[in-house]
Amino acid sequence: MTAVLHPAPPQRPAPTAHRAEPSPSWFRTRRTGLALTILLAATAVLYLWNLTASGYANTFYAAAAQAGSQNWKAWFFGSLDTSNFITVDKPPASLWVMGLSGRIFGFSSASLLVPQALMGVGSVALVYAAVKRMATPAAGLVAGAVLAATPAAALMFKFDNPDALLVLLMTLAGYFVIRAMCTEVGRRAAMWVALAGVALGFAFLTKMLQGLMVLPAFGAAYLIAGQVRLRTRLFHLVIGAASVVISAGWWVLAVWLWPADSRPYIGGSTNNSVMDLVLGYNGLGRLFGSTGGGGGMAGGSAGSSFGGSTGLDRLFGSEMGIQISWLIPAALIALVFGLLARGRAPRTDLLRASLILWGGWFLATGLIFSYMSGTIHPYYTVALAPAVAGMIGVGGYALWLVRARWIGRCGLAAMMLAAGIWSWVLLHRNAEWLPMLKWILLAGTVVGAIPVLVGAKGRFRKLAVAGLIIGSLAGITGSASYAIATAATAHGGSIPTAGPTGAVSDSGMGGGGGMGGGQGQGDGGALPNSDDASSNPTASGPGTTSGPGTSSGGESTSELTAMLVNAGTTWSAATNGSQSAATYELASDTAVMAIGGWSSDPAPTLDQFIEYVGDGEIHYYIASGQGGSPKDGQGGDSTSSAIQEWVEANFSSTTVGNSTIYDLSGYVG
Repeated sequence: MTAVLHPAPPQRPAPTAHRAEPSPSWFRTRRTGLALTILLAATAVLYLWNLTASGYANTFYAAAAQAGSQNWKAWFFGSLDTSNFITVDKPPASLWVMGLSGRIFGFSSASLLVPQALMGVGSVALVYAAVKRMATPAAGLVAGAVLAATPAAALMFKFDNPDALLVLLMTLAGYFVIRAMCTEVGRRAAMWVALAGVALGFAFLTKMLQGLMVLPAFGAAYLIAGQVRLRTRLFHLVIGAASVVISAGWWVLAVWLWPADSRPYIGGSTNNSVMDLVLGYNGLGRLFGSTGGGGGMAGGSAGSSFGGSTGLDRLFGSEMGIQISWLIPAALIALVFGLLARGRAPRTDLLRASLILWGGWFLATGLIFSYMSGTIHPYYTVALAPAVAGMIGVGGYALWLVRARWIGRCGLAAMMLAAGIWSWVLLHRNAEWLPMLKWILLAGTVVGAIPVLVGAKGRFRKLAVAGLIIGSLAGITGSASYAIATAATAHGGSIPTAGPTGAVSDSGMGGGGGMGGGQGQGDGGALPNSDDASSNPTASGPGTTSGPGTSSGGESTSELTAMLVNAGTTWSAATNGSQSAATYELASDTAVMAIGGWSSDPAPTLDQFIEYVGDGEIHYYIASGQGGSPKDGQGGDSTSSAIQEWVEANFSSTTVGNSTIYDLSGYVG
């Protein structure tokens, strides 16, 4: 009966073999694959081009990576030196990657930084995959491009700080949560949630509590929009939480069980424990400005030297604005309008679920960054880049789906105009750099927004598509221009900043260099074994000064390096502060004891130091002008000052270049 009432349409003749054409889906797949390849290749070029111009970048982490490439205990603990006196002030996951790279390929600037750049390419690929699964390949490409074109990303994926691995792991966890929300099979969803927990656990082992900031957003997204029933979703979240604890806690437990006298001192802690580091210096000290465990300076006293004053405008201020804020206004519009556009969708709507995940990530992390009173550096904002990219990709697609309605057209137009206007503001802050660019981009977003507002169907549809393309390109170009300028500039020091060479923000912090750390100087500058800038593997470009305690000039610095190389003791020398020690370690490839660690750690005590000297384990003491190695505005402590006073009272000094050296060999207590 059905066949009679609805006869089948006549069959189209099959094309002959020589005229066979690919199906539309096959063609779209090939076209999408080509576009993704171009995006990832462009990202790789951006992050890998002239990568070694930054040399060892942040010598603090570079020295620890060098130590890990030579000594397995130093690799496991994240020690600053091969003799395992003290660790860096972060957990060691990022150093594991760089240390293994140095062990396999030989330690160098390339083996140190190439893994960081590849993490950036991987993060872009993951954002694409996550957005594509919830929306379309085109939306995924837009999101991936936004991440790649973020100045903070171009900075951190060419640098040796832990933030590159942190972003990769958080993005990987977000992708796993999205996979969990997409499946209706309980066991498979549980597997993806557990994998997300593992990724976040290793994010904790990269930068401690910062790696867990996204946890509430991820849990809420799955709880709201998971395909399985509520009781099962709650059980899956318990599995995910257990995965976080296990994957993060095994290293903490191993350090706790390891005898303290046979492992390095845990840098940044007050009592040589990881938990003190978690809850103090890298935990509550960051949030509330506590000085426990070497905690950071309060935000108000830090002023414009770091993240600026607290408040909702911090992410848009002169310190952080050029790092991350280019597309934040557009992303927030995409989030709000996108959620409104999906208002009547079922609970399991994937677009809304994706917006909750990316939006929750941004709001949770962004609010913490905005109001934390402890130490915060502008480059921390790279942790927001995947969220901004996801909000724009998914939110833009959600609005395009309802382009026939006012909410879709107004939302898309508002996104473009917000990007253009805010790019104008940020570019105007650096008025001497490409002064016409801000006007071109503003005009481009206006030109793009008008046809989108006029209409997106019928005879105006093609015009609206053209406007969307023009406005989107103009909106992202401001951020991309700063990302390219950032990638083209060598960076060093402990607080690198994004932007073109010579860019000066309202705070006076220049782009292309880095604020120094220890002793008020940058730690990415000349090493003691460099005779000139051309031979210096860490001559880090504009804004970078010589490393603390280093000498200028060729013959004298070579002499100091030779002395360390030929010292023949457990530690070739001791000096105040990790940054000073790091420069000497990289120059001489020897272990140097960092008195006071990165900040003002109580290690070693005066009695311990005297015992080391008496046992013949330290050959030289390299004096610095002050005790300790100030970090984030912290000064030295009485222990390092007492050690320096004891050395000066018991040994004669000699001058090598600009350094004052004490020979500690032959001491009899």
